[in-house]
Amino acid sequence: MNTHLHELVELSALDKSIDDFTPLIEQAQKKLARKVTKRDEVSEKIKTITGQIEDAISKIASYEEQIKVQNKQMNQGVSKMDAVKNEKELQALQVEEELAKERVIFANEEIERQNSVLEVREKELTDANEEFEKINTETEKVAVEVNEKLASIDSNKGKLFGERETKIIAIDQKILAFYEKIRVWARNTAVVPVRRQACFGCYMKLNDSAYAEVIKDDEIKTCPNCGRILHLEAQESEAS
Repeated sequence: MNTHLHELVELSALDKSIDDFTPLIEQAQKKLARKVTKRDEVSEKIKTITGQIEDAISKIASYEEQIKVQNKQMNQGVSKMDAVKNEKELQALQVEEELAKERVIFANEEIERQNSVLEVREKELTDANEEFEKINTETEKVAVEVNEKLASIDSNKGKLFGERETKIIAIDQKILAFYEKIRVWARNTAVVPVRRQACFGCYMKLNDSAYAEVIKDDEIKTCPNCGRILHLEAQESEAS
């Protein structure tokens, strides 16, 4: 194989190995992100339930205060009975007393209802806190695993980057620039094999003339259809 072409084939393989780490990194990060998202959802749930509990407690306190006010009003009504001068005043006091009693009954019913709400919400809060502790423990565990995996990936990528730097120093800079230009759009298929007389980048068949040039292997050839750099694999070379 042409020396420069051989160098590009090796460089392309290195670049592919480096880029192959990207989905592994994304997978690890997504795994952690899912746990963090779940934990955040449970945290928001706890905040919502806590707010509902505080609202119920506030309403209970408000209704209890209303009961005190209405009881005071009824007591004052009783004391006013001695000063009643006519039937009209008596009826007015009785109406006030009935209204006060209705307000007390309503307030007691609301207190009972809010206590029921409070009981349910406190159970939900206990469950949510337990769920948060569980998911938080899982998240911390996954975070450790992901950080260890990412550290390992960084280490391996660092070694490959070191090998890449060594190779690109040895490669002719014009040929390297040509390769990098193709790699901008072709990514890890900048250098592809020819199999069964077809480019394995665009999968188009080469005409006999183009295929013969690849077989000759005198210089770097590109696919006339897609522009990728072509090389003949060992088995193809032997077959031809």
